[in-house]
Amino acid sequence: MDVKLYCFAHAGAGVSGFGRWQQRCGPGVEVAPVLLPGREWRRHEARVTGRRALLDALLSEVADAAVTRRPYVFYGHSLGGMVAHTLARALLDAGLPGPRLLAVGGCPAPHTVAPATARDITDQQLLRFACDVGAAPQGASAEPDSVWHRVVLPVLRDDLALARALRAAAVGTGAKLPTPVLAVGGRHDPVVAPQALDAWRQWTEGRCVRRTVPGDHFFVRGPELPRLIGRAIRVTTRLGAPAALGSGPRTPGNRP
Repeated sequence: MDVKLYCFAHAGAGVSGFGRWQQRCGPGVEVAPVLLPGREWRRHEARVTGRRALLDALLSEVADAAVTRRPYVFYGHSLGGMVAHTLARALLDAGLPGPRLLAVGGCPAPHTVAPATARDITDQQLLRFACDVGAAPQGASAEPDSVWHRVVLPVLRDDLALARALRAAAVGTGAKLPTPVLAVGGRHDPVVAPQALDAWRQWTEGRCVRRTVPGDHFFVRGPELPRLIGRAIRVTTRLGAPAALGSGPRTPGNRP
């Protein structure tokens, strides 16, 4: 039986970034991108900005594998990492089996400071940040009537509010997951340094491993990440141990 891989995108995005993951992850993996409300084919649904609304919108969608005892894994990129962490915690709290592996990419641990999430950030500051990291076309911040201002900016703002809410909820409980964590960073990520991902060790009772792949903050678009996730899934499945992410010493900075 293939392991089901639920994927959650970064702030402001749909699921198109996972379009080629089914081929790139390799055998034994069924890729299942999960779309948040308010974008793509769910654009007419209200966007979620809090933990309860997120669970109402997504928990039943990702619970099918847990209910049927099918092995599954979560991968979340940036904001998606906090979405994945929140859903994993909720499934465990409901008495269901958790994911075999929680994989996060470019996502600071809940108790650390996440860039561009301040409540008082202005539209211009947010757009400038988006342009600087490659999330928006250069010059978008100087065009107040552009599609970015009218369509993308409101989604991005709501997603950042969601990120703040999920981080606050996680820190409020401080509960660790029994699930092992694979934290992946982009070698040239200007937003989240790969070394900062070591802080995820505080959020799991299992093993936490950090890996680095080529790319900037949006390394989710490249081929290396899905290949890495696919290999980690196959190793975990083959060894049959929740904490198995690979061989070698438990050094979070080890590279594959």
